[in-house]
Amino acid sequence: MGAMKFTALFLFLAIAAYAQQLTLQVTTDRTDATYKIGETATFIIESSQPVEVTLVLSKDGVEPQPAKKVTLTGSKLSLTGKLDEPGFLQLRATSGKASALAAAAYDPLQIKPSLPVPDDFDAFWASQKAALAKVPLKSKLTPVETAVKGVEAFDLQVECLGGKPVSGYFGRPKGAKPKSLPAILHVHGAGVRSSGLGSVSWALNEGGMLSLDINAHGIPNGRPAEFYTALQNGELKDYRAHGNKDRETVYFKGMFLRLIRAIDFLTAQPEWDGKTLIVYGSSQGGFQALAAAGLDKRVSFICAGVPAGCDHTGSQANRVNGWPKIVPNGPDGKPDPAALQASRYFDCVNFATRAKGKGAAVTVGFIDTTCPPTSVYAAYNALSVPKTIYFDTLAGHTNTPAASKFMQQAALRHVREMK
Repeated sequence: MGAMKFTALFLFLAIAAYAQQLTLQVTTDRTDATYKIGETATFIIESSQPVEVTLVLSKDGVEPQPAKKVTLTGSKLSLTGKLDEPGFLQLRATSGKASALAAAAYDPLQIKPSLPVPDDFDAFWASQKAALAKVPLKSKLTPVETAVKGVEAFDLQVECLGGKPVSGYFGRPKGAKPKSLPAILHVHGAGVRSSGLGSVSWALNEGGMLSLDINAHGIPNGRPAEFYTALQNGELKDYRAHGNKDRETVYFKGMFLRLIRAIDFLTAQPEWDGKTLIVYGSSQGGFQALAAAGLDKRVSFICAGVPAGCDHTGSQANRVNGWPKIVPNGPDGKPDPAALQASRYFDCVNFATRAKGKGAAVTVGFIDTTCPPTSVYAAYNALSVPKTIYFDTLAGHTNTPAASKFMQQAALRHVREMK
């Protein structure tokens, strides 16, 4: 019996090791993974060991084609496909728990928004901003310690509409002269956390800047981790879907009004140069950056990494939409009509059409399944300001080091140009 147990254990460990060693890789036959509509894309599939693999082609995750099963025996295999419309042809390869993705971009600069801007879009947001303007711009600055020499740092709370303040960390160079400094507003990705004190280091860039990092929810900063965990599991659980059937109650309305109030604060500082204001963030932060550009003409530049909130109504064009997926499907598989309509007032494709700044820098991952490239390009293409986009062909929902460098350099270049 002991020998049998030993043999079974050995076999189990061998199988586990085998599964851990299995890796899949999928690439396209072009380095930039970019094609013209109607061209054939060739996907190359590789495995670290002989294995049966299931292959599924789709339009960036929607309208999947029938699955194909192939056996990899150590050599490369290929699969071809094409799109007859602007978009992304995605190949997903799976074998057990191992999986890999690749995508071919088909004329992505031709992807259009799935629906037009609502006729009363501007009127809706004008009324929201008018209500905010009635709230006095009262701020509380509490000094905090920072290791960044030459910078004054503060915990900032600013009164806002809706009961939640702007809550962040504000940094400014010591002894700055009036009207001498550009400003940057750092905004957060999804989740529930404190503002980041580290962002005050931006105050030393390019001869000095006003730097403000705000958390997404108007919650206190610097509390123990358990405080934020409790919020995430309680009041703010699945906040992305709160109030999603009415534009007056969509959760992101309060978040975006806090953006405007944060800009009110920065532009009221005597050190602000009166012309340079950058909004910088990724994922949900990219969502906020694009919203800020569309809502506030004081924004001179945005950096939006792998932005969320793009093309919520993609289903209306048989396309994928991005996080926060605020339009659920009903029992019939069709989008909830009330949520679909409400989402249009919080869509980056619509904010992008209203942007009036000097420019925008956007990043996108071709195999991002959280903020899919189809949705990102729909918003990017709607921007009429000078713009650049950095794409990573084999990146998911992340800013690679190269993408992060692209954003940082774009922001600092804008500061220099505004001088």
